Amino acid sequence: MPDRAPQTGRQGDRVVAVVVAYNRRDLLREALDALAQQTRKLDAVVVVDNRSDDDSAVVAAEHPVGAEVLSLVRNTGGAGGFAVGLAHAVEKQGADLVWLMDDDTIPTPEALAELLRAREAYPGPVALLGSKVVWHDGREHPMNTPRRRPGASAELIARAASAGAVPVRSSSFVSMLVDARAVRHHGLPVADYFIWNDDFEYSCRLLRRSTGLHVPASVVVHRTKTFGATDVDPGERFYYEVRNKIWMLTRSSALSPFERVLYTGASIRRWARTYARSARRDVLRSAGLRGLRDGILQSPRTTTDVLQGAGPLTGIEALETARRPSA
Repeated sequence: MPDRAPQTGRQGDRVVAVVVAYNRRDLLREALDALAQQTRKLDAVVVVDNRSDDDSAVVAAEHPVGAEVLSLVRNTGGAGGFAVGLAHAVEKQGADLVWLMDDDTIPTPEALAELLRAREAYPGPVALLGSKVVWHDGREHPMNTPRRRPGASAELIARAASAGAVPVRSSSFVSMLVDARAVRHHGLPVADYFIWNDDFEYSCRLLRRSTGLHVPASVVVHRTKTFGATDVDPGERFYYEVRNKIWMLTRSSALSPFERVLYTGASIRRWARTYARSARRDVLRSAGLRGLRDGILQSPRTTTDVLQGAGPLTGIEALETARRPSA
């Protein structure tokens, strides 16, 4: 149960923002400034500090937005950070809706209000909503382009359009508004992914039989150093792309059997394209082979086990056992 009674926001739901931070204190300050300037005021803000080497935790604690700071004793990656923050927001903060983002996500002032307007206007339940993600120059960011729902019926498309939205099959942790009821039913992100494909697996799991919406009127800026998708010469991080994608394709309930076939083919083409474009093919080859080995021979540990001893944890085990993310 929450420590305090859930408060009601302007549109009837308690909305809690969760920001995962790691060694980007200046961007974190900008992100918190942007949260404080939302036209629809947040009911609470939670910052998960992933054992930053800078003073990100201090910046968060001293910011006027009044964030609750969860300082972890080790870096659990984006996947672990979002699992910690999501569980805390739902179980400790009593959130009805949780707004997830990284510390380099800068929401425009109307970003949250537009997500809520679309949710209110849509004629039916919505498991999650995502924003339009742009780079600092206004171009739509290819790293966070949503996947439209394949085979969506004309009725579904029309219903989404009536809310100013587009039905999607997956979404990004760079501004994802998640219904707490979906979290309680489907559990948490898989912390063992560490980075990459964690939001893809989690959103696909939530949306396999539920509705997700992309809301173009809700805009956030993703302040990455470079403009491009994750397949632009990822170096050693290619390990996580290969391992986690194999885990998702073989050990997750997120995809239907037909989708597994489609995404397997798409993944192989993507890996081949990444390798062909790389200036460090030896690095990619080594990282990819290790990812292939571990993806086949290992399985992701439970999120409870991964996060054991990482810091202030609330509700992890209860939410994880609600629905195991295995196939």
